[in-house]
Amino acid sequence: MNGVAVLPLEFFPMAVADLDAVTAVEAALQDFPWTRGNFADSLHAGYSAWIASIGGEVIGFSVVMQVLDEAHLLNIGIASQHQGHGFGARLLRQAMTNAAQNGAHRMFLEVRPGNARAVALYRHFGFHEIGRRKDYYPAHQGREDALVFEKELPVCR
Repeated sequence: MNGVAVLPLEFFPMAVADLDAVTAVEAALQDFPWTRGNFADSLHAGYSAWIASIGGEVIGFSVVMQVLDEAHLLNIGIASQHQGHGFGARLLRQAMTNAAQNGAHRMFLEVRPGNARAVALYRHFGFHEIGRRKDYYPAHQGREDALVFEKELPVCR
């Protein structure tokens, strides 16, 4: 060991106080990011919204809408300087576990076909493509389709 302390990745429910940090992470990741209002609306609607934090710094977030036994991963992101260290996988696993513990039997999500890292991550976790939404995402040249993925979640009691 080189004597450098490694701070643990921690998960906390997203709060209004986190919205500026979450919005900054999102804005740095996306060409067409969610706004602070989108995240605030998700909190107000009671969606399962979490932050990933290292040493008090917000490095990621997830937002999941759950209706009865189905969960929909609406947004997830890890700050680019923290990507490639398994934090995205841990955040996705946390979102799936939380949804299953709240009674979800399956999770859905949309992803841009060109987002190879995200597609690979979802496939690694057992998500499979079940469809395509035409012109779902805004793009610099018109609109872009979305791949729709689904995964059965383990039953948690």
